[in-house]
This record gives sequence, C-alpha cells and structure tokens, in this order.
Amino acid sequence: MANDREILRIVWEGQLPVVFELDKDEISGLTKPEDFCLMVSRISYLPLVTDKVRKYFSRYVPNDRQQSEVWFDFNGIPLKWHYPIGLLFDLYRSQGDDIPWVLTMHFSKFPEEELVRFQSKDVVESFFMSCLKEADVLKHRGQVVSAMQKKDHTQLWLGLVNDKFDQFWAVNRRLMEPIGDQECFRHIPIRFYNEDGTYWQKLISPTNESGLKRTVEDLMNELSTSSKQIESIHTHGVEIPDKTPLQWLSEHMSYPDNFLHICVKYKAK
Repeated sequence: MANDREILRIVWEGQLPVVFELDKDEISGLTKPEDFCLMVSRISYLPLVTDKVRKYFSRYVPNDRQQSEVWFDFNGIPLKWHYPIGLLFDLYRSQGDDIPWVLTMHFSKFPEEELVRFQSKDVVESFFMSCLKEADVLKHRGQVVSAMQKKDHTQLWLGLVNDKFDQFWAVNRRLMEPIGDQECFRHIPIRFYNEDGTYWQKLISPTNESGLKRTVEDLMNELSTSSKQIESIHTHGVEIPDKTPLQWLSEHMSYPDNFLHICVKYKAK
C-alpha cells in the first residue's frame, strides 16, 4: 500500500466548508448572532471540531443551557455524532445545495429517539477504538490490535484529534497490511448506507473462490437484487470506479476507524 501513500494524504486532508447557525428559538435577547464559518475535516467527528462554535454561540442562549449537550441538524435531520463528518455530508447533500454546508446548532430539545447522547470526548474515543477493533477482527482476527500497546492506541487517537497524518499512519499502517503470507485481508470492514442514513453490514471477501481479487463491480453485483439494482457507490465524495479492487479500496479509502463507509445509490425503478 506504500506505493499509493499520496492517496492516503489526499483522503486525510479532505475538508468541508461549514456554516453553523444557531437555532432561532434558542436565542435569548434581541441580538441575533452572526453565523460561524469553519473548515472541518471530512474524517473527523462533529464533537471534535465544534468547541469554538459552541463557545461562540453559548453567549446567545439562556444561562441554564450554556453547558447543555449540543446537537446539530441539516434541513431538520438530526446528525449522528458517531458518523464521520464526510459521511454525513455525502448522505444528505442531495437534500440541499452542496457547499458551504449549513448546519443548525441546538442547545436544548435533544432528540432522544434519534440520536445517541455523548457526555464527553472520551465517549467519542471509546466509540472510535471499538470500531477500529471490530475492523481488525474482520481483517486479521484481531491479532494486530491485540499486539499493540496502550501508547499505540493513544497515538492513533491523538493523531486523528490533532490532525497529524504522520503520527496517525505510523501506527495505522500496521492495521492496513495483510499479515503473514496473506496478500489480502480475511474480510473487508465495510458499512453500506442507505439514503435515509441507516446502514447495514455484510461479510465481504476481497477475493473470489479462485483467489482472484474482487472489484467494486463484483461487490455491486453481489449486493444487487431483482428489485433493487445498485447504480453506483460513493465514499469521500467520489464515485468509486467499477474496476477498483476491494483490497486496494480498503487499504486506501477507509476512514480512520478502518471501515469503508459506502453510500449506496440505487437505480430508479
């Protein structure tokens, strides 16, 4: 995978211009705040990039809400904090003009039935590491993560939080290489997302029964049914070419949690 290191950096450096606005029903007083503009990393999570936004808007809400758990929506759709930001944008961009992406911040009326609460960034870290371990079980039977030390886990997390490509990949490269005499992973860690934001998983092998590497076209054929034909798949804002090997895709276009997050587009009936 080292041959395509530049692609890893391009994926890592992907950003989105976001305009944050405060829910007008939250504003106390007569002064309406200006919107807050920020360039955010596609591969990060909303709780990790919005401290400045929260601090800016908190002065405009009642005192008893300033320390409340905030949440965001896009066009009335509550955004799941445990989905990477780039994935959220790719899922919902069809429901509004592209960029800048306009999100609304809320300090109250948390949608309990639609979103999972998070009390601190420690919860985000715990979720991230859980996903990473699950991905390693699929790829290497969990052998790589289990051989790591606590400092390696910390380096992965801080590399993501502080946007340090070299720091993160110094450890993550171990997770992105087949082990032993294998040329491919056991399975590809992958989650497929429908247009309504729900996702599903399935065991996906990077090779066929003859040991040949499978491609995106093979994957689409496997997942399509007589009633639902897949037209294309997208990740990181781009449509993936049919001939892309699944092994290469996993090594180079997975999110930091080591999963491929794939938006599925179905053919119109």
